Amino acid sequence: MEISLYTLLAVIGCGIVTWLPRVAPFILVRKWDLPEVVMQYLSYVPLCILTALFIQGLLVDHPGHFPGIKLDNLLAALPSILTAILTKSLLWVVIIGVVSMAALRLFGIA
Repeated sequence: MEISLYTLLAVIGCGIVTWLPRVAPFILVRKWDLPEVVMQYLSYVPLCILTALFIQGLLVDHPGHFPGIKLDNLLAALPSILTAILTKSLLWVVIIGVVSMAALRLFGIA
């Protein structure tokens, strides 16, 4: 199988375009001292993103109506939330979430 120069350049270009916006901010911010207000704001960003992803995974869009709840995701989220409160360990939260969803699907509950 032969890869053309065009395909190779396209893959390299896509890699650069994907990598640049993710890595460049870390490189730039490391060299500057940001004001405390900016650092405090940035400390909330991961929490906001995770919350948005969590809620998006629980809700189902019904155009023209209120969103519905994905019951299987909610049932798997409950033990995960309890694990997060008790252990405060992301690793255990992920493990319990995966095992919960697998058990729901295995037993046909969801």
